[in-house]
Amino acid sequence: MYKQQYDSWLSYPKLDQELKAELLAIANDEQGIQERFHANIQFGTGGLRGIIGAGTNRLNIHTVRKATQGLAKAVLQASQQATEQASEQASNLAKKPAVVIAYDCRHKSRLFAEQAAGVLAANGIRAYLFRELQPTPILSFAVRELGAMAGIVVTASHNPPEYNGYKVYWSDGAQVASERAAEIMDAIEAIENIFNIPVTTIEEAEANNLFVWLESDGNVMEAYYRELATIIIQPEVIRDQADKLKLVFTPLHGTTNKPLRRALELIGFQKEQITIVEEQELPDPNFSTVESPNPEEAKAFELSIQYAKRNDADIIIGTDPDGDRLGILAKDTNGDYAVLTGNQTGAILLEYILSQRQAKAILPENGVMFKTIVTSELGRAIALNYGVTTEDTLTGFKYIGERIEYYSRTGLKAFQFGYEESYGYLINEFVRDKDAIQAAVMVAEVAAYYRQRQKTLFDALEDIYEKYGYYKEDLVNVSLKGIQGQKQIADMMNKLRMQPLQAVAGIAVKEIADYQTGQSNISNQSQMNSLPKSNVIKYLLADGSWFCMRPSGTEPKLKFYFGAQADTSQAVTDKLSILKKTVAKYFDLDEEVQ
Repeated sequence: MYKQQYDSWLSYPKLDQELKAELLAIANDEQGIQERFHANIQFGTGGLRGIIGAGTNRLNIHTVRKATQGLAKAVLQASQQATEQASEQASNLAKKPAVVIAYDCRHKSRLFAEQAAGVLAANGIRAYLFRELQPTPILSFAVRELGAMAGIVVTASHNPPEYNGYKVYWSDGAQVASERAAEIMDAIEAIENIFNIPVTTIEEAEANNLFVWLESDGNVMEAYYRELATIIIQPEVIRDQADKLKLVFTPLHGTTNKPLRRALELIGFQKEQITIVEEQELPDPNFSTVESPNPEEAKAFELSIQYAKRNDADIIIGTDPDGDRLGILAKDTNGDYAVLTGNQTGAILLEYILSQRQAKAILPENGVMFKTIVTSELGRAIALNYGVTTEDTLTGFKYIGERIEYYSRTGLKAFQFGYEESYGYLINEFVRDKDAIQAAVMVAEVAAYYRQRQKTLFDALEDIYEKYGYYKEDLVNVSLKGIQGQKQIADMMNKLRMQPLQAVAGIAVKEIADYQTGQSNISNQSQMNSLPKSNVIKYLLADGSWFCMRPSGTEPKLKFYFGAQADTSQAVTDKLSILKKTVAKYFDLDEEVQ
């Protein structure tokens, strides 16, 4: 079957010359043909994501057109349904169904964005397209600000340069949830001929009032900055420290250079106190100064640390290429710059936000905080201390966005904070996805607050551990690429289901939660059944330790998450190490993953 697909693509008379050259180059490469055509690229936790290139299992103008045609069908169906509803909001959405599109700095991002706009216009749907690259959270905000039915952002986040992706948002500003994603995928799979999708040029669409450019200094961005100013809790602290706190900032060649610098200045930090890593300031699709443009990896900050030492900076902040993840480095007790994990930064932000809102008597009684099932339990302990409910979601910020929309609509609870261990945070719900700009602004305020008290963010973290106990987590990614890798991942998940552990590292298993079946061996089935089904297994141990495994939705990896808690730093480190070694031995994994 995949060989027939290959021949079909190669014989298409209007095939792009670059794609055709790639196919001709693999004419005698059976594995290369199979990898490109053995399947259609699928929606995961972040929509479509894959290697740029020719084939049904690659990102190219044809797979982008196909995805957009499926989205267009879903938008038109939703528009028709809205027409039949009585609500004014629904009627406004139905009058002129529109989709907002943003893109990052990656190879072919703008091309793919324009192709998507052309397909939407050909279906009678207006496309709003940012003229310049923009961070993902700006797209989330713009969807609601413009009253659009959906949104698209062309990005592969922090993946290597050969990747790109296509994330879809709905009218609530959140990534499409499971049911909507399935609806779009069904529409995509119903398309019989990938080369027979209508597409119009930008010029034609503009002439027919089906295309609008969005400017970087336009109304949408100004509205975003106005909302951003509202997240500040103690402006007096910023005023006091504005000419003292020193920040080093790296956009890692991505989209946040302009908007984040402007955001910091708008809330009161002086331009002279913000040092930009010049080598990483401008967009670069090859991310040429780093092995990976990922703020989760310490190596990405090597240049930043050099700048920080020269300038005696208080903190280093770095964002991933599409501006939804934030990494932080803070001075430790030795004066070196220590990388804070996503769980640690989340704990610092949560403790500050809840404590200061409580001090100002603006913390509501029905507050709720969201975290994913693989995020540290420290967040739950902090929220409980301030009377705030914690809700767990599946991995992927779209699930947090979905719950925010539910409570916004019902008024049952008031959103206070949302985060995940993979460096994603949300302070205020005017964005419905993780937002590195919001998070960076709040981190700067927190750093100013502690600096005013002669403390660093590292000190703040130690204070939290002294107050709530020591928590430590780790993530191990096992890369298993290709068709064989997919089989290995399935075999490992099946092994844990068919041969469950009764104890881990001598600690009794308290609970086994299988999120694919919705089954648990103790009493939390009602909570599990409220979550969408997902291929995830989590073990909770009697001492509060846990581990979880799931296949990545966006990369060819099996992810192992580990967490432990104890009364001292050394004790929690030892617990975590033993836990990882035991799980690694069970799966016959190499020593280096331990």
